[in-house]
Amino acid sequence: MKIAPSDINGLVGIVPTPATSDAESWRTVNSVNLPESEKMVRLIVESGVDVLMTTGTFGECASLMEHELRDFVRCVVDTVAHRIPVFAGIGTLNTRDTIRRGRELVEIGADGLFVGRPMWLALDDTGIVRFYRDLAEALPGVPLVVYDNPIAFKGKISRDAYLELADIPEVVAAKHERGPLLDADAAAVAGKCRVLPLVADFCRAAKLNPEVVTAAWSGHVACAPAPQVALTRAIKGHRWTEAEEISQKCNWAEQAMFAGGDLKGFMDYSIAIAHLRFKAAGLIDPGPPRPPYLNLPDEYRSGGIECGKRWASLQQEFRSRDRAA
Repeated sequence: MKIAPSDINGLVGIVPTPATSDAESWRTVNSVNLPESEKMVRLIVESGVDVLMTTGTFGECASLMEHELRDFVRCVVDTVAHRIPVFAGIGTLNTRDTIRRGRELVEIGADGLFVGRPMWLALDDTGIVRFYRDLAEALPGVPLVVYDNPIAFKGKISRDAYLELADIPEVVAAKHERGPLLDADAAAVAGKCRVLPLVADFCRAAKLNPEVVTAAWSGHVACAPAPQVALTRAIKGHRWTEAEEISQKCNWAEQAMFAGGDLKGFMDYSIAIAHLRFKAAGLIDPGPPRPPYLNLPDEYRSGGIECGKRWASLQQEFRSRDRAA
């Protein structure tokens, strides 16, 4: 499946990696719950999500063993069965290992790679661009989605770096955060690379620049795909009043997981919070988090659970709307 930036449209769902009941133990060798993973992927694809991405931060790329990563991606690819594009998440502490693991995931059947840069030390613009150019040279023709998370990767990708990345044919999209730089970054690389806002910011960004912002990412599709698919359809149809109404509901659900609005604090515990919200939403059984990311302060616990409950209420509401229609 050859993928160009123009093929990245709609809702890009990022999924967790369901865990076995003993996944919290360092003794566990196979922590991926494959039957639950298959169930999750089938549910999300059939809900109308347009693109699937795996093993990002809350997908626990950093705490999966190599064979677990391969097993999970193989399960996802086999379950999707070419119905929508699959970008397998890959991130290591160096270029050569990222290339080696990325090549394995493409051989398994991933349509492209969702790639975070090495983060032991921060990379400047020159280092960031060199990293993705090396990947493109080593994996010619393999579509790449850049992972731009300023907290996780110790710095924001600058506009100048985006312009250079967009000139790499393999770079088809970038997972962006919301914020004042989103609109300018998206406009700067228009037509060469899709800059993906968070789904909660999709309506605003798409209304401002509908020809450029045609897709958004969500880490909540395993909580409640129905309202987010409805939002995407409203945006595609330029039904802005409807889209704004749904967007407000999605923002309401998401905001519960940020204790005091502290994004940095949330990122430090985002894996454990994710397991709580997926469990509370009730569509899948995420199992426990994997070591070493096990601890969660009490002030984040109630917010994670509340977030999942809010998404559950929206899933029920929009499923009811679908049945009525």
